[in-house]
Amino acid sequence: MDLKINFIACTISENHTSAYSSSSNDINSLVGCIRDDIRIEHENKFKAFKNMLKKQGKDAEFQGLAMVDAIQRLGVEHLFQAEIDAILQRQYMMMPKTHNDTDLHEAALRFRLLRQEGYYVPAGVFDRFKAEDGTFKKELTHEIKGLMGLYETSQLSIEGEFILDEAGDYSHQLLHSFMTSLDYPEARAVEHTLKHPHHKSHPKFLAKDFVTNLQGANGWMNELQELVKFDFTMFARDQPLKWWIWSMTVLTDPSLPEQRIDLVTISFVYMIDDIFDAHGTLDDLTLFTQVVDRWDIAATEQLPDYMGICFNALSNVTNEISFKVYKRHGDLPNSEEYLKNGNLSLGVNAVLVHLFFLLGEGITKENVELIDANPGIINSTARSLRLWDDLGSAKDENQDGYDGSYVEC
Repeated sequence: MDLKINFIACTISENHTSAYSSSSNDINSLVGCIRDDIRIEHENKFKAFKNMLKKQGKDAEFQGLAMVDAIQRLGVEHLFQAEIDAILQRQYMMMPKTHNDTDLHEAALRFRLLRQEGYYVPAGVFDRFKAEDGTFKKELTHEIKGLMGLYETSQLSIEGEFILDEAGDYSHQLLHSFMTSLDYPEARAVEHTLKHPHHKSHPKFLAKDFVTNLQGANGWMNELQELVKFDFTMFARDQPLKWWIWSMTVLTDPSLPEQRIDLVTISFVYMIDDIFDAHGTLDDLTLFTQVVDRWDIAATEQLPDYMGICFNALSNVTNEISFKVYKRHGDLPNSEEYLKNGNLSLGVNAVLVHLFFLLGEGITKENVELIDANPGIINSTARSLRLWDDLGSAKDENQDGYDGSYVEC
């Protein structure tokens, strides 16, 4: 995406401008907009880096992979998606020629980047790093970067890929044992890899650590860091609360600001969860559930004030989003279809269902049937997060010896 679009994206809409009723100078200060000459300078740097990425992707195979990895770790891959796609496609087509490469770092990086993008890469490519007795070769024990790459790669293991499971255990054990004997910068990088493997982390939150671990970086890495700093200022003006973090994590592309705002409906999941876990009495919660089931605005008068306010806000936001979907696709779900989705109590279900439509899927019979069937990709994700959340927050929510979590049940 052109940086000019990025720059324009930082302009506040008319609805938001009214919230800042001081002066135009104050508004410009708040949104962090910059002078045209600086913007043009960054546009030129952006174009130059794009050209460099294209050239490295063609002429220097490993350097192209390293650049793709750095771009993704810094959370700006949306700016270079076409170039990244071209590099990875080229790398995939070259896989037969690279099958016998003996550089563990390069092999692990190529495998991870391709598999992350959905390319089929067999785990058997790591067989060449094993000795005749079936163990990993002894000479690998001192290849720190290679072992870090191998551990990162093991995070993408699927069922039955025993060599990747073995690689994960092998690399973790060695890297952990080396941490006390490595120099501080290298030890810090190893610790970061073990705690926050890329596949299980959000790059925007870890970009600073990644840059810190690259002390002494120069050349294209310095230029990339400058572009990242500029991009980050466009979208990091406000300190995000918990539900804003959800939106930024799920939709990182700066070209989707409206969808991120709409997705903040996840805040209702947290509020309603707190109502059930910490505030409501059994009688009030029963009544609240019945009101939501019936979607009955008039019945909110029977609820405590805070429950009535919550339900009215939920109803208003739901209607707003439904109308947006209606304007885009010319159809609205009927009340029965909506209630089937609305009765789902887990936050992930709500996030993924909203995303399905916010990202442009039409309300067709096939799509509605797919969502109503609660497919495994939604159900499994929701179940995993519910268990993870309960395991982590059970103590915090414990009241009178009962917290209502999975652990307690």
